Amino acid sequence: MDLKTPDVVQSHGNKHYRDRLFKAIFGRDNEQSKRWRLDLYNALNDTSYTNPDALELNTIENVIYLKMHNDVSFLVDSQMTLYEHQSSPNPNMPMRGLIYLAELYQKHIAKEGKTLISEQLIKIPNPNFVVFYNGRQERPEQYDLKLSDAFIHEDKSGRFEWTAHVININENRNLSLQKKCKPLYDYVRFVSRVNHNKDVLNMTPNEAVNEAVEWAIRENLLDGLIAYEKEEVMGTLLTEYNEEAIIKTLREDGYERGKQEKALETAKNLLSKGINPDIIAECTGLPLSGVQSIIQDDEKKR
Repeated sequence: MDLKTPDVVQSHGNKHYRDRLFKAIFGRDNEQSKRWRLDLYNALNDTSYTNPDALELNTIENVIYLKMHNDVSFLVDSQMTLYEHQSSPNPNMPMRGLIYLAELYQKHIAKEGKTLISEQLIKIPNPNFVVFYNGRQERPEQYDLKLSDAFIHEDKSGRFEWTAHVININENRNLSLQKKCKPLYDYVRFVSRVNHNKDVLNMTPNEAVNEAVEWAIRENLLDGLIAYEKEEVMGTLLTEYNEEAIIKTLREDGYERGKQEKALETAKNLLSKGINPDIIAECTGLPLSGVQSIIQDDEKKR
């Protein structure tokens, strides 16, 4: 997997193999990716285009902020289409899409040799922003996220609205769509296999990844893409699992520290009210010796 090419985005997303694999499938500027992009477009729009070159690929890198990138965008049939993949829920997608499309429109207008300083109305392609979601948190089959949800003051006028349409592509979600687009279906099957190995069969990360990759090669998923880029896929998968484990540990440690600090604060408040140390220990979960240490510290300060 050529992770150094511009269309396969780096930065924080590097640990999300699902994001990177999605981009490698649909966001490259080669013949195979062109065909797959067209398959996805046809499946989503119930069209039957046959010429992959009809899709003009546009990509954005480092949009506004380092961590903000689009995944796949292209022009077809007077429509500015932007596809992005998310492996976790993100309510900020409408804002991201607005920023992405603004830059894409700037590129489009410049390419057409036009300027916004004109008395004539400049016609632009219709925007279409679709987010493909396959995270672990449960979400509906399809739903819309609206820019107005982020406004500080509620605005029901609809004058400044922008929508991100989210499609859930987890296993057994929007299955008819997946089966209309084989590369999308293969992608979902592969991700599901890794998750099943890890969560249901309790395999170690190494075992889960190895089994899923070997299975994908036997099944010839993605026309052999995983076999061709086996080492890169495996390396990315294992990196993500390792980082997930570290993040989980840090979060749990932080939660425990927070609980401890809250318990100590509560114990001090109860002691100031003359509550019996035994009762405080029982209520806060602190050991009695811990409560007594608070008393001793207070006495030293006096």
